[in-house]
Amino acid sequence: MSVRARTLARMVIGGGIQGTLDDLGTPLVDVTFVVVDLETTGGSPAESAITEIGAVKVRGGEQIGEFATLVDPGGPIPPFITVLTGITQQMVTAAPAIGAVLPAFLEFARGCVLVAHNAPFDMGFLRAACAAEGRAWPAFPVVDTADLARRVLTRDEVPNCKLATLARFFRTATEPCHRALADARATVDVLHGLIERLGAFGVRSLEELKTFAKAPTPEQRRKRHLADGLPSAPGVYVFEDARGEILYVGKSTDLRSRVRSYFTASETRRRVREMIGIAERVRPIICATGLEAEVRELRLIAMHKPRYNRRSRFPERAIWLKLTSEPFPRLSVVRECRDDVAYLGPFSSARVAEEARAALHEAVPLRQCTQRLTLRLIERGRARTCALAELGRCGSPCDGREPIEAYERHTALARAVMEGDARPVVAALQTRIDRLAVELRYEEAAEQRDRLAAFVRAAARCQRLSALSGCAELVAARPGFGGGWELAVVRHGRLAGSGVVPPDARTAVAVRAHVDAVIATAETVAPTAGPAGTASVEEMECVLRWLESPGARLVELDGTWSCPVHGAEGMRERIQRAYANPGV
Repeated sequence: MSVRARTLARMVIGGGIQGTLDDLGTPLVDVTFVVVDLETTGGSPAESAITEIGAVKVRGGEQIGEFATLVDPGGPIPPFITVLTGITQQMVTAAPAIGAVLPAFLEFARGCVLVAHNAPFDMGFLRAACAAEGRAWPAFPVVDTADLARRVLTRDEVPNCKLATLARFFRTATEPCHRALADARATVDVLHGLIERLGAFGVRSLEELKTFAKAPTPEQRRKRHLADGLPSAPGVYVFEDARGEILYVGKSTDLRSRVRSYFTASETRRRVREMIGIAERVRPIICATGLEAEVRELRLIAMHKPRYNRRSRFPERAIWLKLTSEPFPRLSVVRECRDDVAYLGPFSSARVAEEARAALHEAVPLRQCTQRLTLRLIERGRARTCALAELGRCGSPCDGREPIEAYERHTALARAVMEGDARPVVAALQTRIDRLAVELRYEEAAEQRDRLAAFVRAAARCQRLSALSGCAELVAARPGFGGGWELAVVRHGRLAGSGVVPPDARTAVAVRAHVDAVIATAETVAPTAGPAGTASVEEMECVLRWLESPGARLVELDGTWSCPVHGAEGMRERIQRAYANPGV
């Protein structure tokens, strides 16, 4: 028996206080653990398959059995998986399929407690394999060594809870190497090391182990007082450190309830737990409505960029397609909307923006060169020419063959397509897709479909944003959860004010008084260039979702809030059907 195993046995058997078996539950020394590790072709059970299973059965600190086998995944092993694990396609060619391996593994693990490092990953694949084979998943108790390590080890001891890191910390006899049996053997030693640590917390039975795994960490318990005194009202909560630096910003319809959840076992996110360890106070910002809370959250994240927030930290990185303002305009990918010209977007990436630009070029023969083309440059013959004119894709204004009056027709068409009429692009791309499909060039047809989808989605999004930002003032109401009404004042796309009409305001005069008060106290907003107006795209889309929610209604409107008749909004459903049924 190893030194660690003997220590484990002494700790489990020789506890300081004698108790009855009922008091102790099932002593850990009597529990049979099956420590399992899988190697797979990828990270998702829906798209990947198991290539190797390794398991070690232990009880009372001693090994009593092993299970190991390669598994034929029924498909190719990606090259990067082969590099990572060393498992090649040739190695699994003669291996049994999962249908033949699964019954043997389930029999090996029957009546035991399963243990895995990052257990949701391994259990997810095993459950999926059982479902694929028509087998019911046995009700195994499961212990996750990664989760246990997060609860009993500090950041000073280990920088992370990866298996390789824990193996070095606990000096395991086997070094993990991304092979199933070796990793399972290493996890056995990690499990024993963690159980030894758990003795300091009074954990000596399986029941106590399971309870401990579900309990909040000591740091979470110590910081519970940060939720004291918070109101049960909608708003934004801001976690700050001792120096006042904002660590994390969130929103809730009930500030007290939401913040308290961070100090319970339900909060298992590692980064959030790390943040809780640093936080010294929680600052509440009470809001009149849930919409105001959501918008304030977005603004605070964009302004302070808290390190523990991942969403919407950099709204300024949005990518747009711009019709430039010059004698011979072109389509340019930009990151800001500065001029009062036609824009398309925002796009999630430069690649998607390029696809949308290619779709527009299919319908409108704008020049595709990047030079700033002026009349003086053309007259002097110093403009650079390209081959697109010879291919019929450009009128060649650079050498004077296309005068500025003729080019203006292309500019007007491009502006009309970007701002309201998507039909020319849809017709041009559909014609090309149909031709490629007839010629059995399906991959090229799919590329054109992707370009069309990029254009339609961006145009629909941009037209919705432009319609909202074009309204000088929009006042709307929505039924409140506790009765009454929630009010929102939106000016040029920005939430300028919000409030509530209480349930006891039953007359038109009383309701009107509350509406007038919210309008009078709302922020003054001046119009700016571009479809995003004075607010971020995320804020405008948040407002649009609120406006389109059940029961919402307009109270006042200064402007025209509508989408173009032939705009891209009506085309999006068609695009979704094309992706859902590629053969249609």
